[in-house]
Amino acid sequence: MTLPSHAQIVVIGGGIIGCSTAYHLARDHRADVVLLEQGRLTSGSTWHAAGLVGQLRSSAGVTRVLKYSVDLYKGLAAETGLETGWKMTGCLRLATNADRWTDYRRLATTARSFGMEMHLISPAEVKRMWPLMEVSDLVGASWLPTDGQASPSDITQSLAKGARMHGAKIVEGVRVTGFGMTGDRIVSVKTSGGEIACEAVVNCAGQWARQVGALAGINVPLQPVKHQYIVTERVEGLAADAPTLRDPDRRTYFKEEVGGLVMGGYEPNPQAWTTGDVPDDWEFRLFDDDFDHFEQHMGQAIARVPALAGAGVKQMINGPESFTPDGNFILGAAPECANMFVGAGFNAFGIASGGGAGWVLADWVINGEAPLDLWTVDIRRFAEMHRDRRWVCDRTLEAYGKHYTVGFPHEEYESGRPRIVSPLYERLKRRRAVFGSKLGWERPNWFAPEGVEPRDLYSMGRQNWFPHVGEEHAHVREAVGVFDQSSFAKYEVTGRDAARALEHVCANRVDRAPGRLTYTQLLNSRGGIECDLTVARLAPDKQGGDRFYIVTGTGFRTHDAAWIAEHLPAGDVAIRDITEDWGVLSLMGPKAREVLAKVTPADVSNAAFPFGHVREITIAGAEVRALRVTYVGELGWELHVPLDATGAVFDALMAAGAPEGIRPIGYRALESLRLEKGYRAWSSDITPNDTPFEAELGWAVKLGSNTDFIGRAALQAQAGRPLAKRLACFTIADPEAVLVGRETILRNGQPVGYLTSGGYGYTVGHSIGYGYVRNSEGVSDDYLASGAYELVVANERFPAQIALRPLYDPENLKVKA
Repeated sequence: MTLPSHAQIVVIGGGIIGCSTAYHLARDHRADVVLLEQGRLTSGSTWHAAGLVGQLRSSAGVTRVLKYSVDLYKGLAAETGLETGWKMTGCLRLATNADRWTDYRRLATTARSFGMEMHLISPAEVKRMWPLMEVSDLVGASWLPTDGQASPSDITQSLAKGARMHGAKIVEGVRVTGFGMTGDRIVSVKTSGGEIACEAVVNCAGQWARQVGALAGINVPLQPVKHQYIVTERVEGLAADAPTLRDPDRRTYFKEEVGGLVMGGYEPNPQAWTTGDVPDDWEFRLFDDDFDHFEQHMGQAIARVPALAGAGVKQMINGPESFTPDGNFILGAAPECANMFVGAGFNAFGIASGGGAGWVLADWVINGEAPLDLWTVDIRRFAEMHRDRRWVCDRTLEAYGKHYTVGFPHEEYESGRPRIVSPLYERLKRRRAVFGSKLGWERPNWFAPEGVEPRDLYSMGRQNWFPHVGEEHAHVREAVGVFDQSSFAKYEVTGRDAARALEHVCANRVDRAPGRLTYTQLLNSRGGIECDLTVARLAPDKQGGDRFYIVTGTGFRTHDAAWIAEHLPAGDVAIRDITEDWGVLSLMGPKAREVLAKVTPADVSNAAFPFGHVREITIAGAEVRALRVTYVGELGWELHVPLDATGAVFDALMAAGAPEGIRPIGYRALESLRLEKGYRAWSSDITPNDTPFEAELGWAVKLGSNTDFIGRAALQAQAGRPLAKRLACFTIADPEAVLVGRETILRNGQPVGYLTSGGYGYTVGHSIGYGYVRNSEGVSDDYLASGAYELVVANERFPAQIALRPLYDPENLKVKA
């Protein structure tokens, strides 16, 4: 086919993700689409994928994507006339120990929360369903009847035919060589067969996606890893409808194929392919068989399925799969380029994800925003550090090795650390800090007392840090603590039009007098919360231009900067990331003012320095930007310090606060404190799926003003009408209930939602969870208050109390439980 001179959208890559994206762009949006494949369709990773299709993930949005794939595959052949090899065989996941079984009990609860069918069954039931299996070591298994398997190449060809049927053009044998750019926008795709002018590009180039992105200055942090599986000759007694089988404690998986077995696994010592470029001509190619490396799987697999020992090996597949540093795939709008979208890095879940990924990518390209909350797979979760190929390789291999390990709550990665440290790192380490990592930053999670080993010991119940975090929590409630929050993302927005521009982007009013601080959300067109941050208006610059200082969460640095930059209206306005210019020390607790007054000549009384204000004050000879704000429900300040002065200011605070018992506090206490006070956390309690009204944050929306802002129309349509869901707080008195999120909420015995976050409140003495209660006819105060509630925790029901007000309210000196 001759290349057209122009297309509305160019999709790069003819694997399952690219073909699905082209199909949905053409079918759902009638878009003018050209798909380019440098070899032939499926010739990259798709053709040698194992073809297992599972649906349940810990994210509701990603689970919805996977469920969509299954629904699509069921009916695709009827539309296109090409079979997909789809078989809804169901999937068994085996458990051989108590931790894995607890994990499955939690997953069963998550499945119920997400509206999926999942059962926990006995070893005897497993044996009945899979007679060839050895079950003597099993505790039990989970059973997902709607999971299945498919033929990767057949699905892809069926999607490609469907795309053509709806008008998409597919061109094979054409390689992308570069992009024509105007500023940060792609205006054309340069190829070995000519140049195509276009309005948007979707990079679905699989293991080449990093290289394709780099042609436009975009970082796609992928690492190809060698993944092996075998295909056996016929296995006597194996049913054609045998469920797919995952045996994570033995790191292996199985599926039936033409009377034999496909068996592979995820070893703890994976083999990376290359940190350089993947060869362009890697078409339908594999690596040499590596039976020495694969042997670790064979022994485990034969112990589970003894009949495997007598089955001949028909073929070994040893091919590269694209993996990512956190084990989640990559979707969305690239932050470095206004009109390149990416769908890549599927961590061997490409077939399971393909249908749904194409659906959301197509919608994202056309409408400019994700159709649902997809933060866990959003490309904007990465940062500049992810350009380091060696670091990406090391972390990706660790993530690959964890593919089948038990997912303990609060577990941290270990590779590539420490990557970024604040000036206080050594000081806090000497004080026995146990660090976690967020977007490369080392942050103290908790502090081990003398005699306690300063490291996390993971478990499914209360972990070793639980009582020590309780002591830190109490200290902030009763005295004063210092949090090192230097990892906060920080931006400066400047220009003569900055105030007007931010009024358009922010849901709350930020065009206030210099010295004022505003908490605000940034909304999408549906009224959903895309960002959640504080905006401080500073004194004008020397030319009289506006100056704003924006602070947001560590992990949202790339995401929030990109969202703001993409949505600022034209004019004299610019955003600059200044995260590394400032350290942050949060001084919190009822004695915070006493300590702060000792180290600065500034008047920090309530009259001179009220809540929601920002002042420049001097501490230890440094000019400090002090923000009167709190995330713990106590008197406090965020002290933003020039980075090189952070250590001196910390030392001054610790010396001055000694009589008040000042001590450093970690992030796990911060989480507990914010749960008691009812502060929302973006990406869990508030997401792009949730409006401020639903999240009980309507007070932070300027609907009463005449100012237009993004999302205003959607909120006006919702204002004054019954809400179909509302965020509520729940407590459980039973000390055995450990809440981590996604637990099902029962009202009068019926499921009405699930928890978005969970933890423990040491002041109230109960487990605390937040979640949206749903009712299509409306969720009023009376509806919430009149129900009898339970929470399903690890498949067990616990009585729960609902709270419609913060559990902890220091102003009224009330603690509710």
